[in-house]
Amino acid sequence: MNNEQLTITETIINYQLSIINYQLSIISMIRSACLIFNPVAGQGDPDFELEQIRSILEPEIDLDIYLTTEEVDADELARAAVERGVEAIIVSGGDGTLSAAAEAVVNTDIPFGIISRGTANAFAAALNIPNTIAAACQTILQGKTRTVDVAYCHDHPMILLAGIGFEAETVEKADRETKNRFGMIAYILAGIQELGNLQRFAVEIETEDKIIQTLASAVTVANAAPPTSVLAQGPSGIIYDDGLLDLTIVAPETKTGAIAATFHLFQTAATGTPVKRDDIGYLRAKQFKITTKPPQKVVIDGEIVGTTPVEIKCIPAGLTVFVPYVKEEIPTEKLDGLPNLTVEIKEEST
Repeated sequence: MNNEQLTITETIINYQLSIINYQLSIISMIRSACLIFNPVAGQGDPDFELEQIRSILEPEIDLDIYLTTEEVDADELARAAVERGVEAIIVSGGDGTLSAAAEAVVNTDIPFGIISRGTANAFAAALNIPNTIAAACQTILQGKTRTVDVAYCHDHPMILLAGIGFEAETVEKADRETKNRFGMIAYILAGIQELGNLQRFAVEIETEDKIIQTLASAVTVANAAPPTSVLAQGPSGIIYDDGLLDLTIVAPETKTGAIAATFHLFQTAATGTPVKRDDIGYLRAKQFKITTKPPQKVVIDGEIVGTTPVEIKCIPAGLTVFVPYVKEEIPTEKLDGLPNLTVEIKEEST
């Protein structure tokens, strides 16, 4: 058997093993779970949405259902569930609800299910988890999991990102009533309003091996972020399981410059290329200590938590999440390694 035949055979065997592992995961699927449901998340009818979740999951999983309230948040409910020894925790709400509940299961083997019903739903988007209730429930029922990084900032768990400066001010302006009425447009409207107050501040960023001092209008530290989290897209393509955090500095001098920088970030995120503007910088590190003058507001996963200074540290592979099952594709061509190989691309005939 030559090398090419051996490679194809190994690929087919690996593919068949992946199918067997998937089938075994279905057989050994979780049988019970705690469902934490935020009734004020998103713009839908919470009673209808909860009933939809139950109708899909309860035929397969024994659900222990808890609703968040102003007095009892997702973190408290998740901690109680962990103490009871649950098989899995499923959370339905926005990014803030997911972040709060995730803290209880960090560095445990308890799988974390996500049914997004918030305004942005950025964490689900970053992990390619479906944004409809039905598809998200099916993802959980499939039983496939993977580990992803998390982080801590201000002693708060961070599954998505921390925004300092412009983003924090924008999030604070987008109140609950506006988000319920307009959804994601609420953040855009708030951002347009905040452009009128755009100011740069002095920032010092300390990593394990360097100290950086500069001016900025926004500093974003991302653990995971979809392309729609524009201010996090300096490196374009946030890797959520590499044990590193991605920091983006945006430092336009004017309102026009801010609009141009934001548009450039949006373009590079869409094309998967790093930024090239002089007023945008980025770097990766395991942890950051960030100090600003004057102090700036800090938003973590959509919730204002305080002001700078902050320390943010990555916890590699800290969270086990249910993710969609994707079949591996068998390659249709493999030529590299052949002796005296030449490949000539033929010109198309006119």
